[in-house]
Amino acid sequence: MREQSRLRLRSLSAAAAVAVAALTAGVLAPPAASAAPAVGRPDTVQRGLDALVRDDGLPAALASAKDRTGRTRTYTAGVGDLATGAKVPGDGQVRIGSNTKTFTAVVALQLVGEGKVDLDADVDSYLPGLVRGDGIDGRHITVRQLLQHTSGLPEYEGYISESEIRSRYYEPRDILDIAFQHKADFAPGARFAYSSTNYVLVGLIVQKVTGRPIAEEIGRRVLQPLGLRHTYFPTAGDRTVREAHPKGYYRESAAEPLRDITELDPSVAWAAGQMVSTNADLNQFFAALLAGRLLPAAQLAQMRTTVPIGNSGAGYGLGLISRPLSCGGVYWGHGGDIPGYETRGGATDDGRAVNIAVTTVPTDEAVTAHLEDVVDTALCR
Repeated sequence: MREQSRLRLRSLSAAAAVAVAALTAGVLAPPAASAAPAVGRPDTVQRGLDALVRDDGLPAALASAKDRTGRTRTYTAGVGDLATGAKVPGDGQVRIGSNTKTFTAVVALQLVGEGKVDLDADVDSYLPGLVRGDGIDGRHITVRQLLQHTSGLPEYEGYISESEIRSRYYEPRDILDIAFQHKADFAPGARFAYSSTNYVLVGLIVQKVTGRPIAEEIGRRVLQPLGLRHTYFPTAGDRTVREAHPKGYYRESAAEPLRDITELDPSVAWAAGQMVSTNADLNQFFAALLAGRLLPAAQLAQMRTTVPIGNSGAGYGLGLISRPLSCGGVYWGHGGDIPGYETRGGATDDGRAVNIAVTTVPTDEAVTAHLEDVVDTALCR
């Protein structure tokens, strides 16, 4: 489930870890948890964030929670900069990793509603001859299978080192060259297997159909209509986080020190995970999506038609994940990982929404489970 719901580099080599050490100096230790939320008195959400810092060793955690009435509260724990001890900015910007996939999927489904893209057309209809390899043939993979991770296309992420993430700019075709060196995982449509390669291709289809960059289409079709002023798709060469933000940290194993990886080149994630946002903006985005403000009813229904993610109880639609709630029902969102940040959250059909970010990708799956428990608590309290 961990690998099926986030963007992260897997199986980095020892050489990559040495490269990280050479690029960052000093050993950084996580701080004690903060004593109070950014707004209001301590509650179960605040206690959950404090535990993520105190017990799980995360540098910082920050959250935004919206109830059915629209009342929103923000929370922080830990520190935003381990070197200086600076506070975590309330609702600071973070890299949102694979939450980007939902933005990309919304644009693609808007084009479906406009009659410009057919979900059941093959990929070659839009990108002729591009998708080829060992067991890989774009003539037998549909757009729907890309969006739902049932294409069988291999994942590229584990073949890119930490040092390359920091400094190298990738074109989408560079990413596909890496992916298509490897054999297909299974025949198209046979099952679900998460692969960011799918969303690189969705981004290219959007660009082919519209004649415009995916960043511009996301901005014009999603960010501007919803007024998401703190969300953006970084431009080529933009390695920084533009507004107030907690620093992001990286380590390959729990035995290693945390090292600053805030500045990196996110182009390796592109339409699958390049964007920057805030918890509050993500809440607004997912709530608006479920409320039908971004897609016609037919396309939203398609988006919410899921396949099982293993035996987790979660389901993957077209760029949208449903997860069960302990208090009954489900919530809809995505989640994302990119070196330095992990995000989890989503919204319910009755208007509740919560998103939480932490400032390192946990090396222990149990810590991510704790993070998801805090999301559940926030939505069920």
